[in-house]
Amino acid sequence: MFRHRWSILSLLILVICILLLVATGCDDSPVDVDEVDEGEEANFLKVGIVGPMGFVQGDHSWYGAELAKEEINAAGGINVGDKNYMIQTVMVDTNELQSVDDAVSAVERAIAVDDVDLFIGGFRTEAVLPMTEVAVDNNKIFMIAGAADRSLLEGRVDVDYDRYKYLFRIAPPNNIELVTLSFILLNEVANSVRAELGIDTPRVAILMEMLTWNEPLVQIAQQQIPAMGMEVVGVWRPSATATDISTELTEIQSQGAHIIYMANSGPVAITYGRQWGELEIPACSVGLSVENQKAGYLEATGGYGEYDMSLNTYGRAAATEKSIPFWDTFMETYDDTPSHSAGTYDALYLIKDAIENIGTIDSEALAEEIANADYEGALGRVVFDEVHDVTWGPGFVTGFSNQWQDGELVAVWPYEWSPAEGVEITYQGAVPYKIPPRVIDYWKDR
Repeated sequence: MFRHRWSILSLLILVICILLLVATGCDDSPVDVDEVDEGEEANFLKVGIVGPMGFVQGDHSWYGAELAKEEINAAGGINVGDKNYMIQTVMVDTNELQSVDDAVSAVERAIAVDDVDLFIGGFRTEAVLPMTEVAVDNNKIFMIAGAADRSLLEGRVDVDYDRYKYLFRIAPPNNIELVTLSFILLNEVANSVRAELGIDTPRVAILMEMLTWNEPLVQIAQQQIPAMGMEVVGVWRPSATATDISTELTEIQSQGAHIIYMANSGPVAITYGRQWGELEIPACSVGLSVENQKAGYLEATGGYGEYDMSLNTYGRAAATEKSIPFWDTFMETYDDTPSHSAGTYDALYLIKDAIENIGTIDSEALAEEIANADYEGALGRVVFDEVHDVTWGPGFVTGFSNQWQDGELVAVWPYEWSPAEGVEITYQGAVPYKIPPRVIDYWKDR
């Protein structure tokens, strides 16, 4: 009798276990590959996400890649012949804002310890240069999504292709194209000043952090701005980590500047935005500010960054049908607006498509396929040029300009942009630029 009861109990336990196994097997939720042990049942593409984590530049690199990874894995991963690869992201904290040596060590460790297949990211030019040397030494794709300097590709890919064919840049446009783009935005603001304030020759102050990437911009600006019908009143070059630039801003006001043409990728951008508003500097602000691209910028500046305007890789306007959905999903997921280093999102999708096109993750074959890519992403149409740089211009990647208006970061360019005779471009969702009210009040009757 005892044995009979035990047999029934055993049978019940066995049935319950089978039901649990079946229920588990029917769960169609996406697999978190970071919690799955590698083995015969799963193949992994390990992608190193490179950047200074804990800073917006690194964090947004991670956020963009994570968002793409989750979407791709939820849709079944990457199909490679008869294999299916799930993406596994590896955080490569470079500390590159503080130390080039740390950055190089981080990439070396990702290869030797984490067995990373390829890299996306990199922000500070001075650090990306040696990091990419390590990558090509090990035949690893390194797609830059953050550093702008053209010399990271030109003079390398075109001079020694066999060695540097693994290098690409998806975002932002290079520093030469950023010069062109920033001048377009400066001209847009200058035209508003002329039209609304009746000032025929706006006076411009150049304020740009002391770093390598913007040296060409500083030099060219001093020649180009007068050719655009404006006057340069001076050049100011604070440290990228300065916590007080009130002296520079006070001097700018004393010189009667109507516009501040700025380019700040480091933490000084917060200092600038706060003190520009706090001191009520009566000058429009336009250029490039990485911190301005964050949803927390207004809070970080105490609300004084209102009406600050910066170019960006992304904006809530339709460069393609993917642009606005990406912006909204990023905001919903991370409670932040995507900056240019979030280009890791489009980079990962482009790499996925390239791998599926050729049916292999072999680096040499993948480099050749990426070089010939024609990919429509959230940032625009991505086509690489002869040195593997992203192509900038109408019909390709143009970038956006965003301005803080009424507490929201809105796209104000391209808006009625005329890059060629008979052509006008306005991305759906873009709105007109606004001159800061204090600038209007100060200059209107002078």
